Amino acid sequence: MKNKIITLLISLILFVLPCYSEEQTVVIPTDAKLEYNHGIDCYKLGQYEEAVASFRTAIRLYPNYTDAYYNLASLLDYLKQNDEALAVYEQIIERNPKEYEALYNAAKLSAQLGDRANSAKYIDMIPKSSGYYNKAINATAQYNVRPTGSYPNSESKVSQTSGVYPNITSPTGVTSDTYGNLYVSSFTDNAIYKIQPDGKKTLFYKTSVLQGPISLASDTTGNIYVANYNANNILKLSHSGACTVLTSNVSKPYGIHVNGNILFVACQGSNSVLRIKIK
Repeated sequence: MKNKIITLLISLILFVLPCYSEEQTVVIPTDAKLEYNHGIDCYKLGQYEEAVASFRTAIRLYPNYTDAYYNLASLLDYLKQNDEALAVYEQIIERNPKEYEALYNAAKLSAQLGDRANSAKYIDMIPKSSGYYNKAINATAQYNVRPTGSYPNSESKVSQTSGVYPNITSPTGVTSDTYGNLYVSSFTDNAIYKIQPDGKKTLFYKTSVLQGPISLASDTTGNIYVANYNANNILKLSHSGACTVLTSNVSKPYGIHVNGNILFVACQGSNSVLRIKIK
């Protein structure tokens, strides 16, 4: 059962940071518990950055630590670090798409960040019988978010006619999402481009982390996976552009494919295909 247990009074505004209890059958490593509890203590003392660091460490030590994810996301939201808060809520959703409170918060933050399509997607994932559905509708109404009423949308929004997307340097990989956006990797530019249904091309992701991106794949929640050839790793990019290294020490990853909760990776350097659980 989820319980809100920590409160803080700042400038006469009561802020409640929710803390969620794990199922009793789950055994959480002691070092992760210590970091989590340290985060709670730091929060109570107003040491927010240290609290964030402790929650992140607890997650690193125990990647399925739901309490730590929720408290980290709530604190980042409170600190107005909306992009980072959204990325954490998305990690909760990846692990359990039925975390309706996480879906509600992801919808709200996406709307605040101007991504109405992403916001609508998360609302569509909440059953109308859940109280969080109407709560999400009300929280995003001012941003003109219009849920489609189903997820994923069975009708493809990618153009169904022949055509060409020009002026992409050394394109090596391509994938799409349920909202009709196309993602293209450029090996030479070390970049991922996004092409919207209207044909508008924007730079979706480009940092020093990208080193020879080859193949791309996507899952049903909008994450993009990148075969990062020269870095010998696989990257995961959230719909909002947050990047994490999914796995390292992959010898020359070339082709990738997602099927359900599994990512398949063709490794050119080891003449093998890896099977990686992603949720």
